[in-house]
Amino acid sequence: MGKTYERIDGRLRTFIEAQPIFFTATAPLSGDGTVNLSPKGLTGSFVVLDDRAVAYLDFAGSSAETIAHLRENGRITLMWCAFQGPPNIVRVHGRGEPVFRDDPHFQELLTHFPDIDPALHGLRAIIVVTAEVVRDSCGYSVPFMSYDKDRDLHAKRFAREDDASLSAYFAKKEHIATSLDGLPGLPLPLPPSTV
Repeated sequence: MGKTYERIDGRLRTFIEAQPIFFTATAPLSGDGTVNLSPKGLTGSFVVLDDRAVAYLDFAGSSAETIAHLRENGRITLMWCAFQGPPNIVRVHGRGEPVFRDDPHFQELLTHFPDIDPALHGLRAIIVVTAEVVRDSCGYSVPFMSYDKDRDLHAKRFAREDDASLSAYFAKKEHIATSLDGLPGLPLPLPPSTV
């Protein structure tokens, strides 16, 4: 049923680029640490960079667990499910890195996301994932569900923030600068946005 691939290309690339939602999973090295699983969406916020690397925009949210785990150990798994069409699940197991707004590579990476205005969403970082193992599986038990459209609530909430107010918002949140397990999360204050 499941198969391992060396690259993200052909039908695998077509499949993951067509999905409106994917999931990220990370964990700290500590055996009793908190495993994090997050849904990701918003059309235009995910790209395949090449046949071994993908990236997505990391927007303002209620915590920074993924960033904290990646800063500690780099381990990440991404997963896409077919909720429409033929059944399929694709997982990319790899190493992730948060590229922050003051990183010299940030602006070049941002050019890969022409279809979304990151200024509307409180862009914190770009997560770049290099694939180590790419696998698919049947997905026979994944239900059919329909995609209607992206929600506009995130943009409505964060479009009114500037760099100073966004940093103040993050500073008030319990698990942004430090993860649930006490790991370093998002570096604050945020560097100025050039978006």
